[in-house]
Amino acid sequence: MTSRFSGEFAGALGCLAAPISAGLAARLDAVGDLSVGERAAVAEAAERAIVETVHRKVSRVLLLELNAARLSGLLTSDDPGERWSEFLTIADDAEFWHGLGTRYPTLEGRLGAVMQRRADAALALAQRFATDRSSLASLAATGPGGLGSLGDPGDLGDLRHVEFGAGDSHRGGQSVAILDLRDAKIVYKPRPVEVDKALARLLGAVFPDVPAAERIRVPAVIARDGYGWSEYIPHRYCASDAELTAFYRGVGHWLAVMRLLGGSDLHTENVIAHGPVPVVVDCETLFSTIPDGPPSGLGQAVDMAAKLVDETVLRVGMLPSRGAALGWRGVDSSSVGALPDEQPAGQVPVILDAGTDRARLGFADATPGPAASLPSPKPVLADHWETVAAGFEEGSAALAAADAADVLEPAMAAFGYCRIRMVLRATDVYEEVARMLWHPVSLHDETAAVERATELFVQMARQSPAAPGDPDVIAAEIDDLLHGDIPYFGTTPRTGRLTGPGDTHWLPPQDLVADALTRWRSADLEFDRGIIRATLVSAYLNADWTPSKGLRPVRAARLSAVDARRRALAAGLVRQVRDSAERGADGTATWIAPVLSLTGWVVQPLSPDLYSGLPGVALLLAGYQHEAEGGRADPLDGIPDLLHATLRTMRLAAAHAAKLRSDGVALRPREPGGWVGLGSELWTWLTLRRLSAVGDEALDQARTLAALIPDAIADAEEYELVSGPAGAVVPLLQLAHVTGERQWTKTADRIGSLLCDAALAKKVGVTWPTTRWPGGLGGCAHGASGIGWALARLALATGDTRASSDTRTADDTLATGDTRTADMARAAFAFEESCYDPKAGGWLDLREIEPGLTANAWCHGSVGIALTQLDLARRGWPIPDDLLRRAAQAAHTNGMGWNHTLCHGDLGVWELMDAALRADSAPPGVDRDGFQAHIVTSLEENGAISGMARDAFSPAMMSGLGGVAYQLLRMGEGSELPSVLVLDDPV
Repeated sequence: MTSRFSGEFAGALGCLAAPISAGLAARLDAVGDLSVGERAAVAEAAERAIVETVHRKVSRVLLLELNAARLSGLLTSDDPGERWSEFLTIADDAEFWHGLGTRYPTLEGRLGAVMQRRADAALALAQRFATDRSSLASLAATGPGGLGSLGDPGDLGDLRHVEFGAGDSHRGGQSVAILDLRDAKIVYKPRPVEVDKALARLLGAVFPDVPAAERIRVPAVIARDGYGWSEYIPHRYCASDAELTAFYRGVGHWLAVMRLLGGSDLHTENVIAHGPVPVVVDCETLFSTIPDGPPSGLGQAVDMAAKLVDETVLRVGMLPSRGAALGWRGVDSSSVGALPDEQPAGQVPVILDAGTDRARLGFADATPGPAASLPSPKPVLADHWETVAAGFEEGSAALAAADAADVLEPAMAAFGYCRIRMVLRATDVYEEVARMLWHPVSLHDETAAVERATELFVQMARQSPAAPGDPDVIAAEIDDLLHGDIPYFGTTPRTGRLTGPGDTHWLPPQDLVADALTRWRSADLEFDRGIIRATLVSAYLNADWTPSKGLRPVRAARLSAVDARRRALAAGLVRQVRDSAERGADGTATWIAPVLSLTGWVVQPLSPDLYSGLPGVALLLAGYQHEAEGGRADPLDGIPDLLHATLRTMRLAAAHAAKLRSDGVALRPREPGGWVGLGSELWTWLTLRRLSAVGDEALDQARTLAALIPDAIADAEEYELVSGPAGAVVPLLQLAHVTGERQWTKTADRIGSLLCDAALAKKVGVTWPTTRWPGGLGGCAHGASGIGWALARLALATGDTRASSDTRTADDTLATGDTRTADMARAAFAFEESCYDPKAGGWLDLREIEPGLTANAWCHGSVGIALTQLDLARRGWPIPDDLLRRAAQAAHTNGMGWNHTLCHGDLGVWELMDAALRADSAPPGVDRDGFQAHIVTSLEENGAISGMARDAFSPAMMSGLGGVAYQLLRMGEGSELPSVLVLDDPV
């Protein structure tokens, strides 16, 4: 996230900016065809940009100097506010800045270069405007909402205001600027704009039959030598459902076109929603190329899958995706995502106590404003995602028709000698490194700072084949950052060889146009359609609630041959898992699907997690093999080999991480959780051993994972079961039980203490705060029931290990154990019970998605609440007599018919209902044969549905269709497959 300094030290920067501003004013006086007011508008805008830029770069230095002045007694007033004013007066003197040279030797020279570049860029704008102003009226009258007829078609009136900095500065302080004239706004682009004209011609050739008012487009431009002028596109929300449909169809058209052109970087700032038309306002990043890199060490299947993802529509930047870089972790900056209320809670640097001599650097909550790329204030993407996919199909078909008619290749040839840009390192990476280079410590020892930045870029080049590794190129990149610019790499598509900062070069010559056509003609566009559908889930922060339209109701469950149909459905789903795998020649395998990670949902090769990653698929394959051998599942070819390949990929991932640690590479600890994180993988290895899929190797793998949990606990951001430390408790206790090694119980004990210390007292009982819901939640996955379950299991286990008798009762067990842990577990369950609403017939959903809404899934609500309590009851922990009955009734009434997943769908409810039927606590009229027939019939009539990404196949255990298959296997008579929802014991 960018800093939010508001100009607190602006009064101390006048002495720096004044000479530059005076020089610019003198040079502006020499520009003909500008009025006095127009020169003043340019000069004032340049000064604002200069002061703002310098302020961002020196604020930390000035805070340090302010503190030193206060401590040294240099500030003499008795009032903190007056001492602030004293410091501003001292700092607004050239001698002050000269004196800083002893501590920051290069500061003054670097600031001078930054300011002079900005001033030179402003002068260039003024000169170009004066030369071209008579031709600009055509832009104002071009697009929808234009001026129409002007009194003087060559005159837009005086220039009244200029706003620099609409985008990053490149190549000598140049940035996009918006010019506000009397009769119109015009956009100045300090880059060649021939590529915009070529793209406009291609769109006209490919979509001649789409009404002009709905056709995707780029702003009209006027091209000049090395720069251009562009039509200003105002943001406008759609006025009707028809316009919304047209807008999202247009998004699909853009995805099809950019899939051909290798477009990238179409994030929120580069797309404007203009009613029914998504307008791409910056299209210079076309024909992006991704060179092959060295093997990752994770296996050929993972490398192949990662390259497949990189070459799909995902790289365009329009589809929802969560950032992973420091400062942008979890942020969705896509032009179609970036939904209001669906961004992570972030913080930006600010100056606290400004206006006093106690001013210091701090942080404030950052709430992003509404993105101009969105077509409505609160888009409901689930209602329009099929339109996006259909638009992609339409666009792809239109391109194919143009290609067949020999129209496409000539239109592509027009791009051959247009200047384009390639983004080799993400802008946020450059910004982070630039902040480091302008830090007071770096300014004090610039040589050491440059060495640190160089090493960072060298490491990036080792990991990303597109990032430059040439020492001369890296040195030129860092020089740009030292002087206030974001490095810029450009080329022409027929040339391919990039020219970067300092006239350096990167990548070999290549014909990018021919390469783009070849790749597009051989592309698997059906795979891209699946990617589009799969990305919908990435727009939402909430991992568990899905705005699915639900399943078609089952009118009459078919009762005949239920078990045979169950087996056929399980076989069909596992066959899909088998056939959708990416296989490497080295015997590895993985899948591409939405993955739940620390950053939210991301479409990528599967992660090493049980919830949506590779361990869950390994468990499914091992479970299927186990049930087929027991005669409870239909035999399928290739399952043992695929399981072997999946396990090999898991082993390689573990070995790769171990090698990085041994090489001293700083790795952020993984989450410790029981479904996402180290605990989840630990439990999976132990369970694979239970199913005889692996031998005692599983114990070594589990020990390695368990040893990493202490560091993961310290880094955890939540307390919950899914990804937080609470989720590691049960797997650690299971490892201690299997191996007899007490150290793992001690780690679980440490987690228990952490959880007890962090508990949040409520009117009744306790819960735990979360990042999004500081007041805490109920439920299993993220709230009180789940954490209480972990504490109760810990209390039971530590009671067992400390008691001397093997004949004690449940009460004896608790009495000899950690009573604080047990008491806290009881308090968590008391809080959960306080959330039960008898009138609503369920547990209130404290996320407040809808007023009075009850939750009835594993993640939130009745299913998870009851299953964790039943797990404890089997171990002697007392639970309310009627809890199972209430939960089964709530889940049956309100928890079914949304989707089929384990986490928040019908197959999670099945597990609860199965337990209720065994305990004679099922709702009236529900019997085992009828309920299972209902599940099977629903799957047959709807197809297996995983939620938001309805038609995107995911093999995931909790959120995808792999878990549906797993539960179908457990439904078979005599199955002993362990429950994933309560992490059944591995023995």
